[in-house]
Amino acid sequence: MLRIPQVARLALAAGIAAVLVVGLTSSAQAATGNIRYFSGSGQEARIDNPPDNVCITLRFRAQLLANNTNKWVSYFYNANCTNFTGDLAPGRAVSYNNPLSVRVIG
Repeated sequence: MLRIPQVARLALAAGIAAVLVVGLTSSAQAATGNIRYFSGSGQEARIDNPPDNVCITLRFRAQLLANNTNKWVSYFYNANCTNFTGDLAPGRAVSYNNPLSVRVIG
């Protein structure tokens, strides 16, 4: 008689674990593609498949910022996504705004 409740508890625990794993993985979205940026001296950097709604501080100020992802990107003059500068549509680029951080907004 103890086997049925024990099996039921194991099945319930496994079900809860599966729901948590699926729930956590589905909430972690990312844009497909990359964000490329260039310094005034021509140094290039890129961020591949950037996550949604996460502030990313760039390695240097971007003289040219290109959104090669499938989602909109907000760019900010300061680090930590402060001092909003503008939004960049997929497939577009902007120059001479000198952003230092970006966030994929969907």
